[in-house]
Amino acid sequence: MLVVVHEDYGAMSKKGAEIIASRIRRKPNLVLGLATGSTPVGLYKEIIRLHKSEGLDFSKVITFNLDEYIGIPPEHDQSYHYFMRENLFKDININPSNVHVPHAMFGDLNISSFETDPKIVQFCEWYENEIKKYGGIDIQVLGIGGNGHIAFNEPGSSLGSRTRIKTLTEKTVKDNSRFFKSVKEVPRYAITMGVGTIMEARELLLLANGDGKADAVKAAVEGPITAMCPASALQLHQKAIILTDKKAAAKLSAEFVTYG
Repeated sequence: MLVVVHEDYGAMSKKGAEIIASRIRRKPNLVLGLATGSTPVGLYKEIIRLHKSEGLDFSKVITFNLDEYIGIPPEHDQSYHYFMRENLFKDININPSNVHVPHAMFGDLNISSFETDPKIVQFCEWYENEIKKYGGIDIQVLGIGGNGHIAFNEPGSSLGSRTRIKTLTEKTVKDNSRFFKSVKEVPRYAITMGVGTIMEARELLLLANGDGKADAVKAAVEGPITAMCPASALQLHQKAIILTDKKAAAKLSAEFVTYG
């Protein structure tokens, strides 16, 4: 695990974009895993700049997103389909047929048995198989929740888990309520890649910024490897890069980090 601390969010985002760009230039048909949320927005803005000013080519890139809220249609302004379109896809030359964001409209669901609902099970198996069909994810972009979750793998998630539906914790619901008119509008369920799925990517790139992520970053980097901090699984990955700003790295011991 390589932890690189940057002066601020802008420097962190620029470095992340440089890493992604270098991988695309080396492999034009890169399989790129993407994340949503406020943290990667700066990364995506810099990627767009590289596309427009330096010709970074996405015409052959294949993308897979980590997750999506259950029950929100793709056109909803808080869906992750919408987020990716508005923050990245509409401003680069990516082929829409190469874009994969989990489908999350399954009609009426019995929440007590959704884990075995045939529609859900079939879709999750299909998503896993699509990743395999393209040879696996080359580099997966990740954020980290204040409770240490990656994607929507909340504390207690199996570190060997696969794509599935997860119930969101109250902390995650509260954290995400800033994007909705009220906390009541925040979905309580999401479809997400599992920790095991994420860990199969050949390279991981986790971004973290701000005071609110300092405890989670410390637990992920220095704490024990435990399902109570799903991001701690990155310690087991052969090629995991964590980029932070100074605030998110404030609680790390100096020997664990380098400075960008």
